[in-house]
Amino acid sequence: MFFVTMDAYVALEGGRVVEARARAPGQTRGELVFTTAYTGYEESLTDPSYEEQVLTFSYPLIGNYGVRSERFESDGVHPRAVVAHELTDDVAAWLEREGVPAVDRLDTRDLVTRIREEGAMKCGIVAGEDVTPEDALDQLAQCKGMSEHVDIGEQVSVREPATYNPDGSGPDVALIDCGAKGSIVSSLVERGATVHRLPYDATPAEIEAFAPDVLFISNGPGDPENFEATQDLVRELAGEIPMAGICLGQQVIAGALGGETEKMAFGHRGVNQPVRDLRTGRVVMTTQNHGYTVADPGPLDVTQVNVNDDTPEGLESDDLRVITRQYHPEANPGPHDTLSFFDDVLAMTGSRTQVAAD
Repeated sequence: MFFVTMDAYVALEGGRVVEARARAPGQTRGELVFTTAYTGYEESLTDPSYEEQVLTFSYPLIGNYGVRSERFESDGVHPRAVVAHELTDDVAAWLEREGVPAVDRLDTRDLVTRIREEGAMKCGIVAGEDVTPEDALDQLAQCKGMSEHVDIGEQVSVREPATYNPDGSGPDVALIDCGAKGSIVSSLVERGATVHRLPYDATPAEIEAFAPDVLFISNGPGDPENFEATQDLVRELAGEIPMAGICLGQQVIAGALGGETEKMAFGHRGVNQPVRDLRTGRVVMTTQNHGYTVADPGPLDVTQVNVNDDTPEGLESDDLRVITRQYHPEANPGPHDTLSFFDDVLAMTGSRTQVAAD
């Protein structure tokens, strides 16, 4: 008979403790969220937008096609811990090398249902020899000291400017790195753009030194209100330079221009999120990872909405030369229905771009 040693515990808000199997040892805490993605676990785990969260995979088997670094979206794993029904040895070993606790052999269907019914919740997680349910509860108790308003940008942004494709034939893009996925950079470079990746707290003077043709606010983790320096930058340069944003970038731009954002119950995370264009009626499938949304777009027009809950998925303004998307047009993982967004962004500059064939 095959026996599984259960040597891990996940403590949920409300006091419930779930038993599990340790796959990578450690003790931590964070916001428990889930993704509906059934592929792309490497991209999800290296997405900086998962910083300070505990990521639960709703798909039962994670790791069935190994781990390849060329699929990574950043230099490392960002969730504080990983929860799955079953993790392969390859993924478990990778997470252990990264120092990220991981557990499996628990009912992730029940966890996902709880999050959907009660909202994203704090949790404590412990994995390894001699851990106890009380240890998990102790980690959960420490969540009370975690501020909702932290300078999380410093944890995920580049510290010094970096330039990609310096001899590009297209426009110059100033990418404000609030936790940018690498595929955003590659999607712009493939279209001939020169990309200057700058810290999230870059000043207008630092931006102007690069003389960019467009200002691009990236995705990133947490509450957009935490990115005060980025919002100040948007307010300062609005109307003077074309602007684009993805995910957190949409929220930051809307908030900076007089709109409002709010926290969602459990967010949108997955590769199967339907979005409808209000002008054409066309529905596309998108990749998403966010826990906040735009509640009031301010001076921006809502051009796309989520089919499931009508939250804004696209904002635009011809007068301000602004175009944003709440989802990830670059996908990775996910459908490539919306890659043309990058063509639309570069077209705002009036420069010719070299569009990738694929």
